Order: sequence, then structure tokens, then C-alpha cells
Amino acid sequence: MLRILSSPKRLCDGWTRRELLRAGGLGLFGLSTSQLLGLEHATAAAPHVMPGRPAGFGQAKRCILLYLYGAPSQLDTFDLKPEAPAEIRGIFNPMATRIPGVQICEHLPRTAERMHLCTLVRSLTHPYNIHSAAYTLSGTPITDIPMELNPSDSRHWPYFGSVLDYLESRTEPRTRRELPMNVGLPWKFSSRSEPFKRGGPYAGFLGGGYNPVWCEFDGTVPREDPYRGVLPEGRFELSQAACPDPDLTLDRLNRRRSLGDQLDQLRRASDPLSAGQSYDRFQQMAFSLLTSQKMRTALDIAREPMAVRERYGMTVFGQAVLAARRMAECGVRLTTVFWDEYKVANSAWDTHIQQWTRLKDELCPGFDLAYSALLDDLESRGMLSETLVVAISEHGRTPKLNKEPTGGREHWSEVYSALFAGGGVRRGAVVGASDKIGGFVKERPVSPKDVLCTMYHLMGVDPRTEIHDRLGRPLPLVYGGGVVEEMIG
Repeated sequence: MLRILSSPKRLCDGWTRRELLRAGGLGLFGLSTSQLLGLEHATAAAPHVMPGRPAGFGQAKRCILLYLYGAPSQLDTFDLKPEAPAEIRGIFNPMATRIPGVQICEHLPRTAERMHLCTLVRSLTHPYNIHSAAYTLSGTPITDIPMELNPSDSRHWPYFGSVLDYLESRTEPRTRRELPMNVGLPWKFSSRSEPFKRGGPYAGFLGGGYNPVWCEFDGTVPREDPYRGVLPEGRFELSQAACPDPDLTLDRLNRRRSLGDQLDQLRRASDPLSAGQSYDRFQQMAFSLLTSQKMRTALDIAREPMAVRERYGMTVFGQAVLAARRMAECGVRLTTVFWDEYKVANSAWDTHIQQWTRLKDELCPGFDLAYSALLDDLESRGMLSETLVVAISEHGRTPKLNKEPTGGREHWSEVYSALFAGGGVRRGAVVGASDKIGGFVKERPVSPKDVLCTMYHLMGVDPRTEIHDRLGRPLPLVYGGGVVEEMIG
């Protein structure tokens, strides 16, 4: 059976496929109505005109978002405190960067050499010490553990990329796109770990049709963890949720499309109110993806010379970042690359234990290679000034080390760091500061909502634009927050 755009078994409003089939009748590919694709279709209000709008509005034509799930330790990456007591400062040494007077971890040497291209924010802060990627990546005003552990919680607001997709679909029908504008790599978020399935990059009340188009990594993992290494034969493909069965030929696909068109015409004739629900658009976009050579070419990292692939790092993160660069070159508006949990919790950047060895041997080197190669390629191709590159996470780590002999820090959201480049971002800047132990904001607090407002602004979307939820209530894209003008230059 052919499925489209990763429709989950239980949709974000709690209805199952079977319930919707009973309610709406059988539709294309065994789907029912537009509701099954999440097309409860909120209607966006016209954007406000922001008087005295800060510089940089719309300078970013595309965005590559690198999400380091699990929360890097600010004290061991971008905000070292070499003068702090030993139980706080850790074992890594600071290294000079291309920003005078600014130091970062010695295990990020390539990033240090490219810091003159970046803005480093050292004063991110919020009140939630949990792994809520959804809070960081959406405008939702609150979060809690039930929301964190339930992608279908009805309280979730739409992901940044889902909002971009939705707003753009009002002016450019998705049927005309050769490529999706909201892509996720290296696989559907939180789909390779146990026991948790976490909320985050999903469309919330906009409906499942605005979820990212997910890709899947297919390849051998010689070290049992793809973030530690993959073989050159590894590749990315569209998720099976967006691809036909192997036995489904193009002729059969087209016959199903023809049947679906007829059924949709009958549905509209019998129910005039459904005409504005844009069901056609989602069908056609799915067909475009399934038959798009451009999409498959963009994903085909084997077209890159081996030397280029090695510059990004032969890990699933490095190769996904390379694929993201190829996506940006082909015109994809937003590609998100997740450094995700793999098999078990407390993996990725969640360093409660084994912090020293994992940061030194895996995490910092893997990020350092991919990030530096991405900036180099975008700059050399003349793309960096119009490509926003964001490296963020959901919180930081405690200033005081825990008692683990291999090193470790617990969750800490009072202060942490993030890195931004390109697409209207000021070069060679540092925004905010933490106190002398890296535990609290000393100057210029920046919330995740401020970051989202700034990202929307740079991508040409007024962050005060309103959208409507399933009940028709007007909601801001971001609850609270404002553009961080110090980041823009």
C-alpha cells in the first residue's frame, strides 16, 4: 500500500485512520478525506506590517537547521570557564577563534577557524529542564513531559518549517513545486530510539499534511552507531511513508491518481464546503515527490567526490549535512538535520555519563567536520549570505559536574549557547554572556522564542503574523519573544 507524507497510525488530533475511514469513506490510496492528511486547514491571517522593521528581513532565501538533540554542555563546547573551580570547568582547554578574545573548546578547531562567519549566542535561557525539542522549534508557550513524550499531544503548536510551508502554500500552490520545502534528515525524528517517541518537528494544529517530508538513511553501520561512522555505500532515500511499494509501477500510480481525481470531484460536487480544503494540493505534491527526479538527485550524495564526503565526516550526521547542502542548492527552503538519539535514551548529546570520551571522540569531531565543511561550501558557492545556518538544542547542562567517573552533567536551561551563520546573520559577533561559572545569564537573555522570531524575520516572515488553530482561534506564530537585532548584520 502506498502511504503519503508519513501519516501516523494515530493522528495529531487523536483520531485513528480507521475512525476517519469510517467517518469519511474510502479515498485515494486507502486514505479517507483531507482530514486524514491533517488538512483541518487553519487559515492564516494577513501578516502585520512591522513599523521600523529591523534590517535583514527576508535576506535568507533558505535555511539549514542543525538540531543537536540531547543538549550540548555549554561549558565544554562554546562557553568554557577556564578560571572556574575544577568541578565546574571540566577537563577541556579553551582555544582561540577568529573572533578576537573569544575562545571555544579545543576539540572544535575547524569551527574556531570559521567563527568570523558566525554569531555565537551565549545567553539562551528558558524555564524547562526537559528534552522538549517542540518547545525550541515551535511557538508554543508551554511544555511539559507529557507533551515531550507525545508527538500527537493536541497542545503542540506547528514546527517552524511546517509554518513556512503553510504560509508559502497560500501564495504558491504546492502542486507547482518540484521539491518539498520542509525536509527532515537523516530519518523521521525520534524513530530510531527506544523507548521514547518525542514531540518536536511536526505540524501540530496545522495538520499532518504539513509535517516535514522525511528521508531515511540506508546503509551499513560498522560501529553499531551511525553517528560514529558509516560506509560510503550509505545513501538517503525518501521515507517509505512517502514512497510507493516496490511493486507499484508508474502506470498503476497514474491510474490511482486518475481514480482519486474522480472521487475528489464527486466529493466536491456533493459537499461544496469541502472545495476550499486543498485536498488536491496534498495529493499532487505527493505524486510530484514520488516521481521527482530532481528530489532523488538532490538526495544522491554519491554524486559528490569522495574527498568532499570525507570533509563532512563519514558519519550519518556529516553525510546528512552534505545532503542538506545539496537540497539547498536545488531550492529546498528548509532542511533540518537532527543529531538524534539512536537505539537508547541518553544518547546523542545527552551526556549524563561518558561525557569526556563522547565529546572528545564522537560529538565534537562529528559536528566540527560537518559544520565547517558546510560553511566552506556555502561560502565558496556564494550561497552563505542567503542561507541561514542554525545550530541549536533544547537546553544546556549543569555548571557542576555530577559524580560519574567518566564525566557528566545534568539538564540545565538557565543558560546555554547556540551558533548562527549566513542569511543576514552578523559575522564575528557574540550576543549575551553567562556568569563566571556558566550557570546563569549575566547579560542579554535570549529565549528560544526570540530565536524563532529572528529566524522568521530573516526568512521573510513577520513573526507577528497570526494563524488559526482547529477552533478558529487566532494565535501568533510565536508566543512571546522578539527579533534579536544584535544577531543581524
